[in-house]
Amino acid sequence: MRENIRIGCGAGFWGDSPEGPRQLVRQGGIDYLVLDYLAEITMSILARMKAKNPALGYATDFVSLVMKPLAREIAEKRIRVVTNAGGVNPEACRGALLAAFEEVGVDLKVAIVTGDDLSGEAERLRAAGITEMFSGTPFPEKIASINAYLGAFPIAAALATGADIVVTGRCVDSAVVLGPLIHEFGWKPEDYDRLSAGSLAGHILECGAQATGGIVTDWRDVADDWADMGFPYADCHADGSFEIGKPDGTGGRVSPATIAEQVVYEVGDPAAYMLPDVCCDWSQVKLEKAGPDRVRVSGARGRRPSASYKVSATYADGYRCAATMMIVGDDAAVRAEAVAAAILSRCGRLIREAGFPDFTETSVETLGAEASYGARSRARTTREVVLKIGVRHPSKEALQVFAREIYPAATAMAQSLTGFAGGRPEPQPVIRLFSFLVDKTELSPTVCLGETCLAVPAQIPAAATHAPSPASTDAEGAEAVGETATVPLVALAFGRSGDKGDIANIGVIARDAAFLPWLRQALTPEAVGRHFAHHVAGEVERFDWPGLNGFNLVMHRALGGGGIASLRHDPQGKAMAQVLMSLPVPVPAAWLAPGGPLHGSKTTDDA
Repeated sequence: MRENIRIGCGAGFWGDSPEGPRQLVRQGGIDYLVLDYLAEITMSILARMKAKNPALGYATDFVSLVMKPLAREIAEKRIRVVTNAGGVNPEACRGALLAAFEEVGVDLKVAIVTGDDLSGEAERLRAAGITEMFSGTPFPEKIASINAYLGAFPIAAALATGADIVVTGRCVDSAVVLGPLIHEFGWKPEDYDRLSAGSLAGHILECGAQATGGIVTDWRDVADDWADMGFPYADCHADGSFEIGKPDGTGGRVSPATIAEQVVYEVGDPAAYMLPDVCCDWSQVKLEKAGPDRVRVSGARGRRPSASYKVSATYADGYRCAATMMIVGDDAAVRAEAVAAAILSRCGRLIREAGFPDFTETSVETLGAEASYGARSRARTTREVVLKIGVRHPSKEALQVFAREIYPAATAMAQSLTGFAGGRPEPQPVIRLFSFLVDKTELSPTVCLGETCLAVPAQIPAAATHAPSPASTDAEGAEAVGETATVPLVALAFGRSGDKGDIANIGVIARDAAFLPWLRQALTPEAVGRHFAHHVAGEVERFDWPGLNGFNLVMHRALGGGGIASLRHDPQGKAMAQVLMSLPVPVPAAWLAPGGPLHGSKTTDDA
């Protein structure tokens, strides 16, 4: 058993730059290279690929752009690789890897983890009356993909076989890091605090350069480095502690602020973040600067996990089509909205005349007129906008009418209508997410190396954990201090937003603990709901995050269906933290005076 290992993450999504793995292999001094390729929608794309060609269904970039060019260096440096690039076809991914290794003359052992694919169980699940865990809708008639989120113990078992490369199908993103830690340090299923800490290391690493200053609130601190961003690694220790860093000489920042933004990313209740191997309590996590571009992370705690796996199914629900065009001149936003209304009216009449029902859903956004801000837009008088019109319909033929009738607007409607991007739009399938739980006993995770296969029984606790934290504490808000002034939230806090299906979450971290009572008073669920009234159709929850001096805001039915199901220009809520950063927050006026903590910051007029 080793006491310390270094794990670097070279990909945060399918399509990430191959520069990440090259950088970590050549400059990172890593023991393990991990790569995270999968999102819910990626699974449906891979399923369609496999349906057309049984040799596909995996992240092909992993083989052609990462492993084939780096195989010899990985072998020479004895770096082990763990990835979920197997998608819906780990077997085909293994075959492609072995062929690539033979071509470059490298002998590397490849193990695969299977057992997550439940697509063959659709009829049984439907007959069992499975419903969607958030909306309660019934099981769909036709399914594109069904995959359970496996945990890290099958990965550890695959490494124990002596595999150099471990390829999985669907697993929780953090498992590609936790698996090597379980293997190297001999952690047991009951080591909940350590499993939680290892999962946190994986959560920080899993999105690649997001942990090293990518997409941070204070972007000016990092912008000069964007052309050569470093990818993160974690120096992990047997007791569960770890430090985050990046290769020397690379761009970006590793600081408590940049790591905090990644910690809050796409987490619901920070005291009860459910994973297959552990129920994580990250509410008291502490971040400390441990040197240049180095942060020590501590305070993760864990409890028994549930007896269930989360499963994500995807299914087709009609078609969508979207078009964009530019409009320039006075009243551009108003003219764009008039154009959109005319196009939708015209197309609606034509599809009805063709015997089709009306559009199922329409979406109009005037990009450049601050459509993301709703009624709080300050750009209604802008003289240049991009108009985006999106429509949804059960029939592909009805949407072809829409696609055909976009261009006539150029000669029949507003002057300066131009810039039709990408030619005539093509209707695309709407893919929706359907999430539910299954008992862990219903799945059989399996590890295969060569012809040898090993079952890895699920870790099922004697008593499952169901102990979420309260939505907010009884901590007091700000006390009246006399005269106040108003500043935008960004003067007081950092923020990061993300998605889980149709749920958006925004993590907010105070820049100074003294700001926390004023943030608590301003960021009520009601106030946040009003700020996003143009987007959020469901409940808004607020969870305290005391370790980070912040909050996690969870907004239900906030993304128009989310992913490919959404007609919005930002279907994953990536811009929502920035929209929230303009929220006006009252603070003591003395804070803006010379010597005050906000002297020189934005004032009331900017909020």
